[in-house]
Amino acid sequence: MSLSMLSAPMPSLPVFSSSYISVKRTVWCRVSQSQVAVVNGPVDDARVLERNEIRIGLPSKGRMAADTLDLLKDCQLSVKQVNPRQYVAEIPQLSNAEVWFQRPKDIVRKLLSGDLDLGFVGLDTVSEYGQDNEDLILVHDALEYGDCRLSLAIPKYGIFENINSLKELAQMPQWTYEKPLRVATGFNYLGPKFMRENGLKHVTFSTADGALEAAPAMGIADAILDLVSSGTTLRENNLKEIEGGILLESQAVLVASRKSLIERKGTLDMTHEILERLEAHLRAIGQFTVTANMRGSSAEEVAERILSQPSLSGLQGPTVSPVFCKSDGRVAADYYAIVICVPKKALYKSVQQLRAIGGSGVLISPLTYIFDEETPRWRELLSKLGL
Repeated sequence: MSLSMLSAPMPSLPVFSSSYISVKRTVWCRVSQSQVAVVNGPVDDARVLERNEIRIGLPSKGRMAADTLDLLKDCQLSVKQVNPRQYVAEIPQLSNAEVWFQRPKDIVRKLLSGDLDLGFVGLDTVSEYGQDNEDLILVHDALEYGDCRLSLAIPKYGIFENINSLKELAQMPQWTYEKPLRVATGFNYLGPKFMRENGLKHVTFSTADGALEAAPAMGIADAILDLVSSGTTLRENNLKEIEGGILLESQAVLVASRKSLIERKGTLDMTHEILERLEAHLRAIGQFTVTANMRGSSAEEVAERILSQPSLSGLQGPTVSPVFCKSDGRVAADYYAIVICVPKKALYKSVQQLRAIGGSGVLISPLTYIFDEETPRWRELLSKLGL
């Protein structure tokens, strides 16, 4: 991606390389000025719309790829790939759907070009390569895997020893027109945008391959801007995150082409089905069904006892139904079966409360899906589309 050059001539920087890291290019920018972004080429509407298949992009390699396949499998949408070397597959439960395995950044680019209709990627990738393009719509913004943050990190030593915030970094007198702050990153859209918005005027960015954490120690950069999960790698390389230096909290998302949702037949309906399956599964994670018997004079009296305990309210309230027993030649309902939904973190406490109010024969089973009348995200999607 190219950025605007400073209007005045800039001193050239050498290109460094080593076995650990290689700097591909140095990008000079005055972050207070607007950027010139690389725009995807025009979409050939006739070519795109002539295909009938609905194409879903999935990451082709790495942890994100494995976790995406696992999520789809848990939603009864297993991907069937005849040959692991092939880049195209299918989901038998979704008729007329093609699955294409692509690099995450290519998924975003092909959504914009019209070659894909839906895609599973990280929010950081959507933000970097989508560049706020209005044709990209987040269908689900929290798939609960791929968690990380895009963060600015500086050395713990030297001139940065007592620098602990972005504000302090911006106020350092070392950064001048002739000697700017050097940042190594792979995020050449989000990085300059963030610096500009936070008042850092003298910054250069170098696009690098390899372990960015080595760049400051090697003298290639003053700081790095990279994805961080636990932060262990930063600490082991004497780097630290700073207050105000987090650009983005990221996780896996489902993103779609606005044009496809509106114009390609079947895309909106398929998106609805995928979204419902995702929501039902994700909502059920960590939830348990608790069933117990309880003696009582009526269903209302049993329900009142249950609702007196804050951990036993369930989703909308407990289900209470009579348990019929035959005694002395007559059928009577001396017991009532109660069913509630309980989160894992409150499970043992809930069982204790049930016992305390007369519950017995407590049975516990994990939940697989929780379907609402309609997922709020579906209503939000229709609103975004103006439907």
